This record gives sequence, C-alpha cells and structure tokens, in this order.
Amino acid sequence: MNRICTTALCLFFATSSLVAQEIPKGYKEVYKQDFNSEKALKDFRFTQPVKWLLSKEDKGMALEFTGISDGYTPPFRSPHTIGLLSTLQVGSFVLEVDMLQTGREYGHRDMCIIFGFNDPSHFYYTHIATAMDPNAHQIMLVNNAPRTNISTFTTQGVAWGQNVWHKVRVERSIEEGTIKVFFDGTLVEEAKDTTFGKGYVGFGSFDDSGKIDNIRIWAKEVDKKGTTVFEEKK
Repeated sequence: MNRICTTALCLFFATSSLVAQEIPKGYKEVYKQDFNSEKALKDFRFTQPVKWLLSKEDKGMALEFTGISDGYTPPFRSPHTIGLLSTLQVGSFVLEVDMLQTGREYGHRDMCIIFGFNDPSHFYYTHIATAMDPNAHQIMLVNNAPRTNISTFTTQGVAWGQNVWHKVRVERSIEEGTIKVFFDGTLVEEAKDTTFGKGYVGFGSFDDSGKIDNIRIWAKEVDKKGTTVFEEKK
C-alpha cells in the first residue's frame, strides 16, 4: 500500500511539468510560416541581415542565423542577433516553433524568443540555454536598462544536442500576467510580469547560431501593424 502510494506520488511529480499543449479558448491562428518560399523573409527585419539566410533542410527550408550580429550594438545589454516578425503585434498569445542550435557546447549556449517588443529598449525575451545562472536560461525584461531576470521558475537548463530539432512553446497571458516556456513539452521557465502589453515577436540569440522553422502563433487579438525597426533582408 505504501509502495503504491509512493510510486503514484513520484509519478505525479515527475509528470507535473508536462502540460497538454492545447490552444486556449478564444484564440485564433494569426501567423504560420514554414520558410519554403523566399517571400518569407519579407515578414522579418533583422539586426544584421547578412547573418540571416534560408537554409535547405531534409524537409524543405528553415530560417538560419549564422552567428552574433557584430554589426549591431543594442542600446542596453540584450541579445545582439534578432530576426523580428515585423508584420503584426500580439498581446496574449501562444507561439510554437521548431529550433535547432548550431553552436558549440558551453553553459550559455542559447537561442532566444523575443516578445512584447516595442523597440530595442523595451521588450521581453526568453533565453533558453544549456545551464541556468542569473543571466542564462531565464525570462528577461529589457526596460530602458540592461536586461533583468524576472523568472519565478526555471529548470537547470536544456540539452540542445547536435543537429537536433526541438519544439519550443511560449504562452503569454496579459490578463493573468503569466509567461510560460516549454521545451519539447516540458515547462522550463516561468515568470509573472505586466510591464508591456502588445508587441512584436522575434527569434535569435545572445551569442550563438541556430535555425528556426514551422512558426505558428495563436492570439486573442492581433494588430497588423508593421514596423521599420532593424533592417530588411535585400
């Protein structure tokens, strides 16, 4: 009896971070991109366009960034390499994307998802990294100052591996002030903050390189309002 109860309890805690990946009621799909057309690049603006390209994969194309954007200096300490989806703004949303990290293995090996972006001095981002510390594998706020860690929960890090695609999901509720990040179905980061409302979303890295594919965004509301921040890919 005690063994059965203990086993059940252990199973509960082992699976408590695995959440059914559902779309909340009232949300609709507002963006979908598989990068199988050159036209996909027109949806984005980049901190340094030369670092971004469409790369051929086993099943179609992906959006790739090849390293740190050394030609861009952010106004405050924050990611250098950003590809910003510049055609729409969302508030409460669910985002799913496939991500493949192509850099070397080290503690801060990362990829980032940007959201609530107003301008280069005001946005959120999730830094998903191999090892957690105050500046890595955290949800960050950039609010006219160097990035600040606002996480209320993080795991110890993720295993990016080599040549492995991972499914990343970000859930943000403006009404509840919650931000949740999932890596291959497991909750890895969480925060609560209401500093910013609607904003643009984007992808990139602090210091590394990687690939992005199969973006899907669902939202309650969407503003299809473009931005001229950063640069187009010519």
